[in-house]
Amino acid sequence: MVKFLTSVIIYAIAIFMVSWLFDLIAIESPGAWIVASLVLGVLNALVRPLLVLITLPLTILTLGLFTLIINGALLYLMAAIVSGVEIESFWRAVLAALLITIISAVMNALISDRYKIKFHIHRRD
Repeated sequence: MVKFLTSVIIYAIAIFMVSWLFDLIAIESPGAWIVASLVLGVLNALVRPLLVLITLPLTILTLGLFTLIINGALLYLMAAIVSGVEIESFWRAVLAALLITIISAVMNALISDRYKIKFHIHRRD
């Protein structure tokens, strides 16, 4: 549950950054922003693994680039589900998905224990 909530918070920040900096996603209110983050988190947790499995041959053929199309489709679906969120075209959704993926990967790396630098201080007595 903590992992899901962390991913929803990261998606919320990434969606906000993409909508504010690049104007690819139009979000009408903070409530729509929060609902969009939750819906995208659920879609990525439940629908994305199934889509990746179904399209595995195509993903292998394109050396993984088809996952970007899957991410764009899920983002476009999220905009269709959530009122107050609009994306003008599918290709804008794909570009927004690419930016959200990059931003969320950087944020995950920053908060992950695997990549944290640990300091050990040894005292001499």
